[in-house]
Amino acid sequence: MNEQFKSGFVTIIGRPNVGKSTLMNRLIGQKIAITSNKPQTTRNRIQTVYTDVEKGQIVFLDTPGIHKAKNKLGEYMVNVAEKTLNEVDVVLWLVEPTDYIGAGEQHIIEQLKKIKTPVILIINKVDTVDREKVFSYIDVYRKVYDFAEIIPTSALRGQNMDDVIDSIFKYLPYGPMFYDEDTITDQPERAICAEIIREKALHALNDEIPHGIAVAIDQMKERKDGALIDIDATIVCERDSHKGIIIGKQGSMLKKIGSNARYEMERLLDTRVNLKLWVKVKKDWRDSDFLIKNFGYREDE
Repeated sequence: MNEQFKSGFVTIIGRPNVGKSTLMNRLIGQKIAITSNKPQTTRNRIQTVYTDVEKGQIVFLDTPGIHKAKNKLGEYMVNVAEKTLNEVDVVLWLVEPTDYIGAGEQHIIEQLKKIKTPVILIINKVDTVDREKVFSYIDVYRKVYDFAEIIPTSALRGQNMDDVIDSIFKYLPYGPMFYDEDTITDQPERAICAEIIREKALHALNDEIPHGIAVAIDQMKERKDGALIDIDATIVCERDSHKGIIIGKQGSMLKKIGSNARYEMERLLDTRVNLKLWVKVKKDWRDSDFLIKNFGYREDE
């Protein structure tokens, strides 16, 4: 056992849409968390693992965005995010490059003041602003909270990712590996496949539908010769009118979502995939405890 080996848990927080999933995918070097420019893309904590056999292992928990909840699903997501802050070794807080600290950020600062965990502030998307301005943004944030470090980055362009990793290791305790060195996520394949379908639906559909969809994998079976996996999945929406939009003219929208998802799944599973999609209406599933649990959002995880 390497005496200098460090290991620990890190959570990435921030308001919806600030680039948390993009950052995590960039740090891990593979696509795990789904990314979309629509809020509330990430609904569960996704654990991904970064291993450097010399230095140590970082387990990332990508939590849902911290925001003021509007319904039961929203409440659940906020509870998960805030509970995580005390359970990890380091908190990475992602913000937009601006000197205006809005109500959403103030809310997060209040949460951070209740914990003792070191917080690294990541000012993301710095490729979109003048370099000179970045210093003033750092200054504004430095005054409102005592951060362990402040790092400007662009997750999209991969800027300063090594600094982020090095800073995290600085604050992790010495300890053993939690996962094998080739593990990159503890999410079961079914869950990742469901997320891929949801991502492709988010990309393809108009703004009015996405929050109201969930995806359930009904079955996932490998054929005997191992050359193909059959996946049946259902996209659940809240209204009949949504169902029509998701299916599209003569099924064109559903076909598009299906072929985009299949391409990504084949890369993930490293085999050919036969994907069948259905669309079902379940009214107000986001306010039903039973349905929220049914789609895999569990408070105790």
